[in-house]
Amino acid sequence: MKLTNILFISLLFLLSGCESEPQSRQAKFFAFGTEIDVSLYDVTTETANNTIETLEQAFSNVDNTWHAWQPSTLSNINAAIHNGETIEVQADVAKLIDLAKTLANKSQNLFNPAAGNLFELWGFHQDNWFESHPPPSETDLANWLSNTPTMEDIQIHNSELSSSNTNVKLGFGGFAKGFAVDAAIDALKEQGINNAIVNIGGDLRAIGSHGKRPWIIGIRHPRKSGMMASIALHGDESVFTSGDYERFFQYEGKRYPHIIDPRTAQPARDATSVTVLHTNASIADAAATALFVAGDDWPTIAQSMGITHVMLVKPDGQIEMSPQMVERIRLTGNLKPAIIREL
Repeated sequence: MKLTNILFISLLFLLSGCESEPQSRQAKFFAFGTEIDVSLYDVTTETANNTIETLEQAFSNVDNTWHAWQPSTLSNINAAIHNGETIEVQADVAKLIDLAKTLANKSQNLFNPAAGNLFELWGFHQDNWFESHPPPSETDLANWLSNTPTMEDIQIHNSELSSSNTNVKLGFGGFAKGFAVDAAIDALKEQGINNAIVNIGGDLRAIGSHGKRPWIIGIRHPRKSGMMASIALHGDESVFTSGDYERFFQYEGKRYPHIIDPRTAQPARDATSVTVLHTNASIADAAATALFVAGDDWPTIAQSMGITHVMLVKPDGQIEMSPQMVERIRLTGNLKPAIIREL
């Protein structure tokens, strides 16, 4: 369903404080299958309300371009690849694909946006992904692994995209949310807004501050209700978490999460959540996915991707962090002390 069909027409920013003082303004709406929260600080009522159309356009552009299974620019690209044809792409589309290729290479293809057919086999590229259904057959997974596609199979020359591997099917679920958040923050900056948070289902980017104090956000516990940690953000930073609780289906009593290891074609099971702090939301989003798949090897992949702030929660509840993340994060509740792992 397109964003323009699900935004609430009555969306208005809620105010706090007196009009003569700096104010917080918040809006909530629904897109990308989740709730989006926007918080602004120190803006006028007129400026805040004028951002509604701007944000709608920003999210709509991303949705119309990168939706993996509804009609979109991405579905047109995938159809051309499947048919062995070339297709003309705009500069902004080529730029994002080049970024995806760079991040895939740095992640040793643990972040693999060319693996759309694999996610389709598992039933995650459809609107009813959460309904119980059998996992793919071993034969189907073996066939996919016999010709594993990567972003290196994509070529763009003179605005023409092509691939010699018809098993390539692009899907940017691994960092579409991050890209959308970056687009929204850019749109806010163009409106002269310098203090804001755009939060999409718990993943976010914050700019500026909340007056004299920083934006402080919570990180969800992967197995219990409530937060397991908090972090104060400095200036312009993004926090993204990949977890096995976000999307999954169950079949005959077994749980199948949506983060798939492209090396095995099976769900990754060496972590329950990975949180990444970075200045760029797109990179943070992709890195959280890659490090989740990496499991015990996350420090190696983090170093390769240039990621310094990481927190990983293992299936037994043990928390691991990079030294840089230890300095920034505050754990809450009765949690095991974190293991510090050098990058």
